[in-house]
Amino acid sequence: MKKTEDANLNEMLLLKRQKLDELKKEGKDPFVNETYDVTAHSVGIKEEFNEADEREVSIAGRIMSKRRHGKICFLDLRDSEGNIQVFARKDVLEDKYEDVKGIDIGDIVGVKGIVFKTEAGEITVRATDITLLSKSLQILPEKFHGLKDPDLRYRQRYVDLIVNPEVKDVFIKRNKIIKKIREFLDKKDFLEVETPILGTVAGGANARPFYTHHNTLDIDMQLRIANELFLKRLIVGGFDKVYEMGKMFRNEGMDTRHNPEFTNIELYQAYVDYEEMMRITEDLFEFVALEVLGTDTINYQGTEICLKAPWKRITMIDAVKKYADVDFNEIDTDEKAREIAREKGIEVHENDTWGKLLSEMFEEFCEEHLVEPTFVIGHPVDVSPLAKRNPKDPRLTQRFEAFINTWEFANAFSELNDPIDQRQRFEAQVAEKAAGDDEAHPMDSDFINAIEVGLPPTGGLGIGVDRMIVLLTDQPSIRDVLLFPTMKPIGAENQKIQPSLDDEE
Repeated sequence: MKKTEDANLNEMLLLKRQKLDELKKEGKDPFVNETYDVTAHSVGIKEEFNEADEREVSIAGRIMSKRRHGKICFLDLRDSEGNIQVFARKDVLEDKYEDVKGIDIGDIVGVKGIVFKTEAGEITVRATDITLLSKSLQILPEKFHGLKDPDLRYRQRYVDLIVNPEVKDVFIKRNKIIKKIREFLDKKDFLEVETPILGTVAGGANARPFYTHHNTLDIDMQLRIANELFLKRLIVGGFDKVYEMGKMFRNEGMDTRHNPEFTNIELYQAYVDYEEMMRITEDLFEFVALEVLGTDTINYQGTEICLKAPWKRITMIDAVKKYADVDFNEIDTDEKAREIAREKGIEVHENDTWGKLLSEMFEEFCEEHLVEPTFVIGHPVDVSPLAKRNPKDPRLTQRFEAFINTWEFANAFSELNDPIDQRQRFEAQVAEKAAGDDEAHPMDSDFINAIEVGLPPTGGLGIGVDRMIVLLTDQPSIRDVLLFPTMKPIGAENQKIQPSLDDEE
């Protein structure tokens, strides 16, 4: 069966190339066309249709289906907005009708004609001229089953967008979400800036970076894992409100919520703390949902979630007490924390501290319960090297993570601006890296120098933009909101799109 399918595919591909050769011999090479005057698009034509007005239009797009009945032919043309039917008659097109007969599904054509409504009630363009603008030499997946294999859809997004037009709507909505994020922050007088993607120290988060080499300087460099440290340098320099939305790169695992290259936004505001960052977070999500979706209550994969501010709050210690039945307020040593963690089935290492084990128990037992928007506050210093300590409990920091649908969407601090404390925390992170923690934060001496110059009290916030888009577009995976997600290369012979089963006369 497979050999028969391959033979049919090869025959169809060969036929397309033979048609192209014939066109070239006839002086009709479709690839020499440079411009085509497009005056209308499918959706606009349908919305503006008036039976009393014989409107002449010029449209262009890809042929998705073709039906011939003797001396007439119906073509289904898809442009950037949608589909529209084209009606071609031999007595109108004359010699050009032979060209229409040779058009294949997948070819790109330009059509001039008059808009009318058929007896079946379908708004259609009656062609007075049809021009082949580009010849498709591949075979589109057949229309009834489309392109369903997720792996192939991600690898060949260009085909996915053609045969699954609803996918385009996701990326149009992505664009709107990003615009509304910027609109929200611009209205609050935040200044959008750009900071380096390449650097010699990838800091601002606990993650494994990608490495590269700069030949001229002959130095190893890293792609940024966060833009936090540069943005805080700008607060030192005198900007009171800054943000940057852009690509980050982390050399770590991939799943439905993680891609090595992802879009993140970080913002910093002088003279406020993490309480203000909580207000910005909940207001931003509510604003974007209302603006893009028209509601602050969404349905994600069957779960109804209300994004309206204010959101719930819980401390990490209280969450672990509630969901793991362990009260870390009653644990006063690292040894006791390790003992209880082992009893709970947590993998414990010799140097694990009270704070690190509190964080791990939260991840293990609590995150799965945080469906409604919730701020988790009171993170341990041990896992928060850039956050200001809580003056009432120096083991903890003024930090929060925002959870929705059990996922972390935002991370924020009252930023640590004590350079002595910051250096000590970096040194502790360097020791952890030396002990084998690849994701420990590196030492950044220039950043220490910057906050020695003086960092005012500052609130900082980071939000995973791709995850936010996944949530607001009701998509199952981060790959469904990335036009070209990271994929492991495979042989070209395994990437061929499936043949069409449409019958052409």
